[in-house]
Amino acid sequence: MSNSTIESFKKRRSIYHLGKNLPVSKEVVTNTIKEAVKFAPSAFNSQSARVIILYGDESKKLWAIVMQVLKAMVPSDKFSETEQKINSFDAGAGTALFFEDMSVIKGLQDQMPSYAANFALWSHHGTGITQYAVWTALANIGIGASLQHYGNLIEEQVKTTWNLPSSWSLIAQMPFGSIETPAGEKEFSPIEERVKVIG
Repeated sequence: MSNSTIESFKKRRSIYHLGKNLPVSKEVVTNTIKEAVKFAPSAFNSQSARVIILYGDESKKLWAIVMQVLKAMVPSDKFSETEQKINSFDAGAGTALFFEDMSVIKGLQDQMPSYAANFALWSHHGTGITQYAVWTALANIGIGASLQHYGNLIEEQVKTTWNLPSSWSLIAQMPFGSIETPAGEKEFSPIEERVKVIG
């Protein structure tokens, strides 16, 4: 029996060889991301996810920031591999930045103190779901992407560069673009070891 949702999940892969030749218009990409974010579930319907979509030169500006920060951290004799990796992200058509609005989390903690300790964890669950929803939705329209995590290194520069609220916490970066080289075969652990059926 065919299941279109599962088929969509299968399309979502980490694509590292990206290009700028999107198979659909920028408007279709933007609307796809908006719809995925809108309908991604969150604890208490908090809707704390925030996404900035950078296209073209704005996306290049992001990866220039990442490159500059890493160049100061990685030994020069080992920087070549890092440079190649960042250039592969920069080669795409755009980047989606995923944030959590911590003012929303704080508001929920104040409203429901008995759950206060859990809201930060639930926020991370929510952002993971949102990232997966966007990633899968992009794959479904033929767009490649991967998920990167440089937020702790670049958050303040990102907020300053794009004039973002101080309450937004940068969680992940998703470079996207045309699929220039498909992902290879994926290896799987035996599903029987991962899913147990009882009853």
